[in-house]
Amino acid sequence: MNLTINAGERWVLFGPNGIGKSTAVGMLATRTFPSEGRVFILGHQLGKYDVFKLRTRIGLASADLGRQFPEFEDPLDAVVTGLSAVTGRWRDTYTQEEYARARRLLRDFRVSYLEGKEMWRLSEGERTRVLIARALMGDPELLIMDEPTTGLDLGGREQVMRTLSRIGEENSERAVVLVTHRLEEIPAGFDHIAIMGRKPIPAEDATEAGVDSMGNPGAGTIVYTGSLENGLTDERLSELFGMPIEVQHTHGRWAAYAV
Repeated sequence: MNLTINAGERWVLFGPNGIGKSTAVGMLATRTFPSEGRVFILGHQLGKYDVFKLRTRIGLASADLGRQFPEFEDPLDAVVTGLSAVTGRWRDTYTQEEYARARRLLRDFRVSYLEGKEMWRLSEGERTRVLIARALMGDPELLIMDEPTTGLDLGGREQVMRTLSRIGEENSERAVVLVTHRLEEIPAGFDHIAIMGRKPIPAEDATEAGVDSMGNPGAGTIVYTGSLENGLTDERLSELFGMPIEVQHTHGRWAAYAV
């Protein structure tokens, strides 16, 4: 797998479920280390630099991270701890200015009413919006959002999509990576895409079912990097999902249908 993301770029990491997107996110977020090859994050090689220092420069919103918070954590504290990249208030003091910023972010995502509640009481949609607010708390150099609209109803999804579009279109040196398997969840303002697919299995090792001799499918890898317009074609997605797919691009948003 080979992928370079530069400062200020807005990338979509796209592919079917089970293809390896979560593993890639883990490495980008310094939560997972490669078994081979090298990974450089914000100019530092993963495994040769203090990951705790790197994590304070990275904003991450993912369902896996959301499960790591103490059940009785106040959502306001969950957001403000994004500054120190920890889950739980292990750092005892935050300034009033920092709490004010956390409250503004909760308000931006229309969940300010959650202050004083407990994380375990939140709906999936509420938790998602709290996590995105947390990811933005430290004004990160790298922002990673893994399936950020999971669990949201239509209104909640579109509210988050508007915010993500604003993030994508802002004039900033922040690199942004959005991970999804749904074209409908790609906001306006994102112009690069990395598509993950299966690595071809050598003919001598393949079976009729498209797996290797041990019954495993080909490994997930990046099969395309470039612009969304050139990447999200009928032909490419039809091959990726193994069925005829028609792609549409309307009002800055994407959609795909089986035909």
